[in-house]
Amino acid sequence: MKVLIVEDESIAAKRLTNLLLEIDPEIEILARLDSVKRAVAWFQENERPDLLFFDIQLADGLSFEILEQVKVNSPIVFTTAFDEYAIKAFKVNSIDYLLKPIDPSELKNALAKFNERFQSNAPAETLDLGVLQQTMQMLTKQHKERFVVKIGEHIKTVAVADAAYFFSQEKATFLQTFQTNRYIIDYTMEQVEQLVDPKKFFRINRKYLVSLAAVKDIISYTNSRLRLVLVQTDETDAIVSRDKVQDFRKWLDQ
Repeated sequence: MKVLIVEDESIAAKRLTNLLLEIDPEIEILARLDSVKRAVAWFQENERPDLLFFDIQLADGLSFEILEQVKVNSPIVFTTAFDEYAIKAFKVNSIDYLLKPIDPSELKNALAKFNERFQSNAPAETLDLGVLQQTMQMLTKQHKERFVVKIGEHIKTVAVADAAYFFSQEKATFLQTFQTNRYIIDYTMEQVEQLVDPKKFFRINRKYLVSLAAVKDIISYTNSRLRLVLVQTDETDAIVSRDKVQDFRKWLDQ
């Protein structure tokens, strides 16, 4: 089996090489390339390998840029530091993906999948580059860092990190800080939910979007719901809706 590795971290590339040879000493590593530019040049001058290992984020761009510049028919295993929950699409659109640091057993499974699907004359699946690019854009999305608020005749910014929670009241949206300051912001709750980091904030019901750092206690409540005790607040309706409870538990456990 002829393998090409595209990885900009030399230690990671060497480790992957060693793991591959431990699993199958007959594997031939054709090259270890560390950039989009070098990979494109290599593909323009060489025959296609049997299997590719692509780190998603390279020093000079994303590995998808290689696929935009040269035609690559070889199956790809993506390697990435992104969490498994976030990159489900990669498993659908490639041979596999491996989370760093690479686990030897998972690498062995990826090679077994390659042997099963591509050396048994099974038709190769078309790589949906568009879906992969959209997923990558989602993963690398920059979340809002601050909101502009108006206080009388003055304008100031409030860091999202200082927000304990957001809530809606009488058709207005408020930002409540850990310092118990409260500001009206010119966004709907739906817009705020899209702008902030979903790993740090959760929409528990139609009224509240809370920061994980603001949750002081979680108490079982009526009708299979949960009641949140938030830091430095007297709010009594910070209730996780019944239809949100399962997702809320997963959010806490990620």
